[in-house]
Amino acid sequence: MPRASNTIIHRPDGRYEARAMFGDVGQRQRRSFFGATADDARRKLTRAQSQQDSGQAPPPERATVAAYLRAWLKVKEPALRPESFRRYREAVELHLVPTIGKMRLARLTATQVEGAYAAIRAKGLSGTSVQLVHGVLRKALHDAERRGEVARNVATLVDAPRRSTREMRPLTAAEAVRLLDAARGDELEAFYSVALTTGLRLGELQALRWREVDLDRRRLRVTATLAGVSQGVPVLAPPKTQRSRREVHLSDVASDALRQHRSRQLEQRLAIGPIWEDHDLVFANGRGRPLDANNIRTRSFTRLLARAGLPPMRFHALRHAAASLLLAQGVNVKVIAEVLGHADVTVTLRVYAHLMPSAQQEAAAAMDQLFAGRG
Repeated sequence: MPRASNTIIHRPDGRYEARAMFGDVGQRQRRSFFGATADDARRKLTRAQSQQDSGQAPPPERATVAAYLRAWLKVKEPALRPESFRRYREAVELHLVPTIGKMRLARLTATQVEGAYAAIRAKGLSGTSVQLVHGVLRKALHDAERRGEVARNVATLVDAPRRSTREMRPLTAAEAVRLLDAARGDELEAFYSVALTTGLRLGELQALRWREVDLDRRRLRVTATLAGVSQGVPVLAPPKTQRSRREVHLSDVASDALRQHRSRQLEQRLAIGPIWEDHDLVFANGRGRPLDANNIRTRSFTRLLARAGLPPMRFHALRHAAASLLLAQGVNVKVIAEVLGHADVTVTLRVYAHLMPSAQQEAAAAMDQLFAGRG
């Protein structure tokens, strides 16, 4: 494919711009590639020309933000955990595409990005949610800048939205009892019993297998999280962190619920015969396949909360509830960190410090006792 002469200019802002024409005759467009030095700009241009020669031409200068972000998501998907990819896709499709999707990628400005964040906040999203959107856009534009598709990553010129500082409101002991009472007789009674008493993450519950459960010793081992489902077959991945690979002791309420659950599951397997797909999953659907996370969040858990007379909350609230109930019982924070699989006890302290007023009162009382009688 013929090429026009390349041009490299030194811009007023100190950067270098390499220009060249791309596309077939009659449909050619000028593209610009930027770098801190002339060699940087030239290398980006050369890479783009090589992509064009191999049939992977860079996006045209008129490419929109929406087109770029969707293409970027496809490239990133294999490297992301399913839950992370879901959040990335929601950030793109629900928030970035409606606000700046029609803008030209090469001409996107920091002011436009700030306007997008303001529009997103106006819809009622928290600062934490907007910060997630900001993070996705920043990563996407970083890749575009690295490949010379934009002059600079304008997301880095915008202050990241502040995280929400609203403290979570964990379940009280009475509410936790109401929740498990409402789950009694539900096909997922054991699922909610384990979630509330151990604080396992949703993906860890989905990936839990019977070989990792010892009901006689009342223990289970967390060795994996559900990374996805391929043709009905669970795809397991290592837990979130190395500390997430752990052994958890079961309470009576959880072990009893698991025993009943196993009996019902065996009866179900016998009833449907060869239709059952044996993946050794503790919590499975009617055919033995992994439970669907969206169904749990939007259907099962929502209905359970309604039956218990509790306000709407995220499924992750059960993990917070487990921690808060353990703290209320005076369990050492280091032990709680081990149960939850936190990477470090400092994570537990940072997230749950406000739930430990009694510990602070004890510390003050200890000081009073130490200095008693000092006059």
